[in-house]
Amino acid sequence: MALIGRLFVILFGFFAACLVAGMIVVAAVLFPEFSDLGIRPVDQDAINVVIGFGFIFVSGFALLPAMIVVLITEAFYIRGALTYAVGGGIVGLACYLGLIPFDTETLRFDGIVRRHLEIMTGAGIVAGAIYWMIAGRNAGAWREPRRPLRLPPPLPAHSPPPPDSPPSS
Repeated sequence: MALIGRLFVILFGFFAACLVAGMIVVAAVLFPEFSDLGIRPVDQDAINVVIGFGFIFVSGFALLPAMIVVLITEAFYIRGALTYAVGGGIVGLACYLGLIPFDTETLRFDGIVRRHLEIMTGAGIVAGAIYWMIAGRNAGAWREPRRPLRLPPPLPAHSPPPPDSPPSS
């Protein structure tokens, strides 16, 4: 039963991390447009739609690499915040490099834009930290046995019986 609850926590943490990473990616990509002083205010509904698409984009590409990181950390009880931040950075890097064509003759990626690589890696680091705050702090805890209930200490020998106990004969 604890495993099912843990799976829901992992799923919620993943979706929250993807939402934050999508917001970072959208804000960082659109920032040059926002910094232009000649631009008028942006429609809030349009921003919400773009953030929604950023969430879908990040969650779709990050699902498999993020689940690998989650499986490793759950299996080995890894609970360090730095581990999740580095894992998130690697997932962000993998998501970006998965979109770039790879030349097999020269063994190089063609068309890497450094700014976009930094944005995706930074969004992955923040997403890893968000995931750690929600689910990573208790990685592997579902396998630990429950603590037994502690019984109250025995009553002293000359104390009166508790009020709800039957009278002794």
